[in-house]
Amino acid sequence: MQQGGNARRQAGRRTVLKVAGASLAVAGLGATATACGGGSGAGDGTVTLRYSWWGAEDRAERINKTIALFEKKYPKIKIKTDFQPYPDFWKKFNTQASGGNPPDVFQNAIGFLRKYDAKDVLLDLSEQVKAGNLSMDGFRAGLETFGEVDGKLLGVPVGSNSLALVIDKPVYTRAGVKPEQGWTWDDFDEAMAKIRDKSGRAGDSGMYGVMYLYDLYLRQNGKAFFTEDGLGFTEADLTRWWTKAEKGVRTGLFADPKKVAQIKPKSALSAELAGSEFTWDNFTVRYTSEGKSEYGLAPIPTTDGKKTGQYLGSLMLSASKRTQHPKEVARFIDFMVHDPEVAKIMGYDRGVPTTQVQFDAYRPADPVNKAIAAYEESLVESGVLEPITPHPNGADICEAAFLRIAEELGLSKRSVADAVKQFFNESKTALAG
Repeated sequence: MQQGGNARRQAGRRTVLKVAGASLAVAGLGATATACGGGSGAGDGTVTLRYSWWGAEDRAERINKTIALFEKKYPKIKIKTDFQPYPDFWKKFNTQASGGNPPDVFQNAIGFLRKYDAKDVLLDLSEQVKAGNLSMDGFRAGLETFGEVDGKLLGVPVGSNSLALVIDKPVYTRAGVKPEQGWTWDDFDEAMAKIRDKSGRAGDSGMYGVMYLYDLYLRQNGKAFFTEDGLGFTEADLTRWWTKAEKGVRTGLFADPKKVAQIKPKSALSAELAGSEFTWDNFTVRYTSEGKSEYGLAPIPTTDGKKTGQYLGSLMLSASKRTQHPKEVARFIDFMVHDPEVAKIMGYDRGVPTTQVQFDAYRPADPVNKAIAAYEESLVESGVLEPITPHPNGADICEAAFLRIAEELGLSKRSVADAVKQFFNESKTALAG
């Protein structure tokens, strides 16, 4: 994502994270309205919007508090909510969209923009920006363009995150490993060997199925996982990546996938099978809740000592093209991304707030979120952030296939050659429409 916004100055140092616990509760279902075409109206001018998202109970409690604030400011707009765990959300949403009855406003992600735009589901919010019902000013680090596809504004970012390496601090210290901005993949491999030799555990949880890490590696080398209309790499590229992953497991640099599978849903890092793990920065709260050590955020390794390939990802709010109340939907989205009180309630549940006013309104006191904010500020300050390529229609299916096939590869159910062939076959079908 392009550098921009008014991010505060931050010393260019690696930030350390001592994580506070967080629940990984599975979400239940809320009530939904059923008005065909989206939303409903009353004789007194009151309208009701349906709002759906994925997440856990804690997120639901926070969002319900923000809705109460919104309804107080806009008493003629009522919100009916519906939330589920991530996989169930998209199953239900796909059914609703296919039936012509999607929610008026809903949580979204970049992998679904082109898919549902192609199905004529998403409202282009540009007209609401022109009408003054939605402001796209004041976003951090170029995030205002994150939801733009083919000249249409299909999503508005609500929280940012970026990939990081979460480390077990004491393990890295005992091994004499100090990750610094600009370290290379060769440096990383040497560090993994030191951790293996001095701690008796693997250096990292492994790379088989971390699609977004592979994307950064490709971006470091002038490619990308996705282009606007397909895959941005070859079978030979993926063969090299998965061969490296396989060698890392065989030599003990990476954790044994069979053991990792056995301790799920606990992570290999918190279960002390590995000394580090690549993940999104705002996911780091899970490790202290699961493990007994102290954890930190370290930079992404590079190919040339400079380019990380990183961007700020984001959850978004999108709207249904069939909504009967586009103006009210736009005002709702505008409130959720700009109101300072919303930021104080949501914290970093959906990532770091995307607008500067919300970023300034919520300054966390706990070590976890302070470190997440500092990490993202350091990315902006160091100038490593780049634009992200909008994912093609079918990207979500490719992502699911990559994760599943990589797991089969790690469990020795497929050879590298077979896994690569299977992934490209499935992706060809998914991207064909």
